[in-house]
Amino acid sequence: MSDMRDDNGLSPDEWLAAEYALGVLERDDRARAEVRMARDAAFGRLVEDWQSRLVPMAADLTEVAPPAALWDRIAASLPAADEAPSRAGLWQSLAFWRGLTAASAALAVACLGLFIYVGGFPSGSRTPAPLLASIDGGGHRHFIATVDPAHGNVAVVPAAFAADATRVPELWLIPADGRPRPLGILSATQAVTIAIPAALIPHATADAVLAVSLEPQGGSPTGQPTGPVVASGKLTRL
Repeated sequence: MSDMRDDNGLSPDEWLAAEYALGVLERDDRARAEVRMARDAAFGRLVEDWQSRLVPMAADLTEVAPPAALWDRIAASLPAADEAPSRAGLWQSLAFWRGLTAASAALAVACLGLFIYVGGFPSGSRTPAPLLASIDGGGHRHFIATVDPAHGNVAVVPAAFAADATRVPELWLIPADGRPRPLGILSATQAVTIAIPAALIPHATADAVLAVSLEPQGGSPTGQPTGPVVASGKLTRL
């Protein structure tokens, strides 16, 4: 097994085991991982360890039944049986399904990265509980963020944020008084951890808002958002 570790302290084998446990590997990669699990007991234990850590995260999720009228709306949108479609529609598009799968996998990996950044969301701890925010805008989830009050930092993982060629995404904390406080520059391609100034930690509470604006390179020159606010999300306790 590899001893090389990334900035999160994970080796390539640990990342592979985590991605297998999360179910985001492509079919061929998953098959190769399963062959390796059968032959490599140490790697198999890594997978079991990640499964034991990730499965409890879904234990509190409750099943939500779709609205009764949903199928009627779907059926109404489909062509009649005697109408041959002139061209393949969205739902018949292989590219669409591949894109949807890729987007779902990207979000799952983002959640995995967030899980790693906050140390696995330990339960039963006496330290302040982390706060989570889904930073959304325009119908898309752009970032997933967690505030760790005990260590005074915020970890932000990009989900589906499209990079801007001339502007950078800047993160803001908006507490109850409604005045944005700058936290730092985000990345469109990788997770970042930002230290929260000590004076702002008491303001990073449930119901405060994290927002992202597009700013000039280097961030806002005024200490307040100067570009458009493209996404925001309320902090909630985990």
